[in-house]
Amino acid sequence: METIEKSVEIINDLIEINNDRADGFQKALKDLEGGDSDLKSLFEEYSSQSRQFSQELTALAAQHGGDTETGNSVSGTLHRAWIDVKALFTGSDRKAILAECERGEDAIKKAYREALAEGVLPAEAITLIAKQAQAIGQSHDRIKALRDSAQ
Repeated sequence: METIEKSVEIINDLIEINNDRADGFQKALKDLEGGDSDLKSLFEEYSSQSRQFSQELTALAAQHGGDTETGNSVSGTLHRAWIDVKALFTGSDRKAILAECERGEDAIKKAYREALAEGVLPAEAITLIAKQAQAIGQSHDRIKALRDSAQ
């Protein structure tokens, strides 16, 4: 029974961080300037991706009889508040926004890596979480490349 509870806890943590990620990209969308239409579509895509991941994880947690998380983590809320404060001092330029997005992507990559390393998830959870982790890794790499090329 403890393994199931621990699995649901891990899945709920991933739901929270995906909710954080979706909200973070929505926040970044609001900070973009008019000439950043490429980032707008990308941020919308990644926000939507995290909402989909949350739905998949919610179904997985329910399948194992657990209550599912619907909110955000405290650290994610603090990160978005930090973005607001930082924007006051650095402005909302492309490179600064991408740097903050990359920081968020680093956090979600770490959460997925730790979830998979726990060793308590059932096989179907590992398959889903590994697939999501791969997509998030690709998103991270794209954000990092865009940040590195920003002027």
